[in-house]
Amino acid sequence: MNEIVPVYWSQFSHETFNPLPFYVAATDYDVCRLTWPGESFETLEDWVALKIPGSKLEHNPKETAVYIQELMEYLNGDRKGFQFPIDLYGTIFQKAIWNALLNIPYGAVRSYSQLAEAAGNKKAVRAAGTANGANPVPIAVPCHRVIGSNNTLTGFRGGLHMKERLLRLEDYHDFSIKGHARFQF
Repeated sequence: MNEIVPVYWSQFSHETFNPLPFYVAATDYDVCRLTWPGESFETLEDWVALKIPGSKLEHNPKETAVYIQELMEYLNGDRKGFQFPIDLYGTIFQKAIWNALLNIPYGAVRSYSQLAEAAGNKKAVRAAGTANGANPVPIAVPCHRVIGSNNTLTGFRGGLHMKERLLRLEDYHDFSIKGHARFQF
């Protein structure tokens, strides 16, 4: 008989970024999922069921407290990196993209083509964008640090307003919020 794996979850919010909750999920040792404000608890449930079969979500603020503390410190501008371990569930290519994201310094950005190249496949720019959007632990795995090659903010699961706020928090301001020229009317 297989043992049921607990996945601990809790929630927090940050008024400056969005009063809606972020949901945090962790296994016994690592953060495995962070939702954006506005994503439902069902989003978390569905992700856990798909990525960690045989697991059971267990509300446990004590088990997630250290992760939430570091995330709040970051959102308050008091932290530039994260010490907690992260467990990434994805394909080999997705993990290569997410590991490349972890190498983008605080306050810096990369283009999607630079991200694809850093992950070992410079021709896979669209796939890099798709993998970036599937990042299960945003903020800690800084998908917000990827912008268009012309310095425009481009599609972002957390919303472009969130991407803009996170980049400004990191004191990066050299971007356009008008979007890519092909979307101008």
